[in-house]
Amino acid sequence: MQFPKDLKYTKEHEWVRLSADGKTGTVGITEFAQQELGDIVFVEIDSVGSQVAKDEVFGSVEAVKTVSELFMPVSGTVAEINPALDGNPELVNSDPYGEGWMIRIELSDPGEASDLLSADDYASMISA
Repeated sequence: MQFPKDLKYTKEHEWVRLSADGKTGTVGITEFAQQELGDIVFVEIDSVGSQVAKDEVFGSVEAVKTVSELFMPVSGTVAEINPALDGNPELVNSDPYGEGWMIRIELSDPGEASDLLSADDYASMISA
């Protein structure tokens, strides 16, 4: 299983890739999360333009047998939803860290990212 080192992770299995200036980020779910969910058939995110606080729900993912909420890793405004997921939600399964990204955000408190897990810490958490 892959956990890219340039990402920060949550205990709820989301990841965020911060921009070089730390003001924006891209959010998705981890490879571990998509494997646990199984085949993803629908991604529901309707929060564009909304300010969402850290740990609040910003959407949900529907797999064949379950629905799982998506939690915001850092506080921010949802700037964009991945349009490719509308017709191809399975991108979350096939490329969770690339084409399967879910939202892009403008961070309201970039300092919150320091509370997230590193790739090594996340890998240790899920193998415990």
